[in-house]
Amino acid sequence: MTGPGVTGVVGLGTMGLGIAQVFLQAGLAVLATDAAAAARDSARERLAAALEERVAAGRMAAGARDAALARLSIVDGPADMGRAGLVVEAIAEDLTAKTALVAALEDALSPDAVIATNTSSLRVAGIASAALRPGRVLGLHFFNPAPAMRLVELVSHPRSDPAALARARTLAEAAGKTVVAAPDTPGFIVNRVARPFYGEALALLAEGRSASDIDAAMLAAGYRIGPLSLIDLIGADIHLAATRGVYEGLGRHPRHAVFPVLEQAVAEGRLGRKTGRGFLWPQAPGPAPEDAAGIALRIEATLANEAATLLGPAGPGEEGIDTAMRLGMNFPRGPLEGARALGLDRVRETLRRLARAAPAALAARYAVTPELEALE
Repeated sequence: MTGPGVTGVVGLGTMGLGIAQVFLQAGLAVLATDAAAAARDSARERLAAALEERVAAGRMAAGARDAALARLSIVDGPADMGRAGLVVEAIAEDLTAKTALVAALEDALSPDAVIATNTSSLRVAGIASAALRPGRVLGLHFFNPAPAMRLVELVSHPRSDPAALARARTLAEAAGKTVVAAPDTPGFIVNRVARPFYGEALALLAEGRSASDIDAAMLAAGYRIGPLSLIDLIGADIHLAATRGVYEGLGRHPRHAVFPVLEQAVAEGRLGRKTGRGFLWPQAPGPAPEDAAGIALRIEATLANEAATLLGPAGPGEEGIDTAMRLGMNFPRGPLEGARALGLDRVRETLRRLARAAPAALAARYAVTPELEALE
């Protein structure tokens, strides 16, 4: 089989293997590789184990599992990807490594094949810049675990080829994903708009509120997990790196400030579940405080303020932003949907009140964005 019915995946860590599983379950043939021989050698066994879990849970027939595994071909490297109509790279977040891989893939692929990066932190335009045909390089940002998470962010850049974008969307949707077009900005939609969910919780923590109160307030508001418990799950060190990336990438705006309480947690090794101690872990949030609604309003107001910055003629629109945040973060509602339910005037006044009360260095963090000001 050649062409659009064959996909490629380069990088067989957890994310890459999960992406391969997504396409295999959709009935596509998959060529998969990794620079490490051990990852290549273990890929089929690891994938078989993942599919067996689905069979055991009654979500997949044994015959479908066997057929999926039969469609998987482990190849030696990018040079063996020539039959693929689309290749997703899921290697380390290193621009030099990714541009080198794109060059190697261009040597192997047909001129109209699509090269998709699963980067979560690098600009897609930067990855595409060294390509001979930059228009066919785009972002397909899957979320972890890829087989379970429905959202895929489709990231274009100024030189994107509409045909390449259409092919990538078609394949992702055929694999059962909800595709949302995302701008090529730091964090795209989800990882950018989510910053205040964590950041405002850290601001409250720095002001003396307990981690339990903060997370319990968000649980009471319908969120599946509180922001500090989520940092404990992700790892404070990983979260700090992502926060710094967005902060630097967006011009060090106070909306994306890196709070010392986070840096201190990392310095002390309180990284969350992986070290046995975090902001809350191993404890669970207690009962919601009396002012839980006010805590949730504060966090949701800052979420809406950040989300609004992505509005505009070329942006994903309110529906796209809200869909991405519901699916990518498992939020009970999108931030702009939530702001409308709370009342836009109430949200804007909450931000103005926070700006008046904040230290001078953080006052601009709460300035109502022009986009949120313009919403009616």
